[in-house]
Amino acid sequence: MNSLQFLRGVNTLMKTVKLCRQRSLVQVCANLSTGPQQQHGILYEFRTYSIKPSEMNNFMKLTKEHIDIRTAHSELTGYWTVELGGVNQVFHIWKYDDYTHRATVRAALGQDKEWQEKYMTKMLPLLDKQENEITYLVPWCQLMKPEKEGVYEIITFQMKPGGPAAWGKAFRAAINTHVNSGYSTLVGVFHSEFGLLNRGECNSYILQCLQCKIE
Repeated sequence: MNSLQFLRGVNTLMKTVKLCRQRSLVQVCANLSTGPQQQHGILYEFRTYSIKPSEMNNFMKLTKEHIDIRTAHSELTGYWTVELGGVNQVFHIWKYDDYTHRATVRAALGQDKEWQEKYMTKMLPLLDKQENEITYLVPWCQLMKPEKEGVYEIITFQMKPGGPAAWGKAFRAAINTHVNSGYSTLVGVFHSEFGLLNRGECNSYILQCLQCKIE
């Protein structure tokens, strides 16, 4: 499925947050994960845009018309509108070969006059805010693409510091049990490396397609 097909389809995303430990009154702040860093290899950037309520339709129309300019620079894994857990938001995932590749793409986008003039200058006034995170697939999970469109859910787990080396085995067993229930299709399990980590915890994400199993 190409990027334009993703935008034409009605793909919605539900967000769920699960706390894997009780919050303490005093939390250590960090802006990168405290576990082993993945300095090389494929990474996925999660980007969440909050759109001004009156501009959501204009944003989606503009993006549909010009997303092909952006995807000429790097691979779009998926693009969703958020139904639950965020209002007037879009969530998209971009794949990069490594950090150098991402830096090269970002620099090229800044110099792409067509992208800047046709999209960025018109899109930025429609936004309230932007957030992003750098994640990578956990070693025991491969990215899957469901055969048909549906409703997607992303579940966020806030873990104790230490990364997959500390909690990976137990987490994997829990995910396998969840997948074996059969009510959804697992798309990917990601661990965040840079981004929203200023809560003394590390985030892991499960992206699954609910209606790919449920009719």
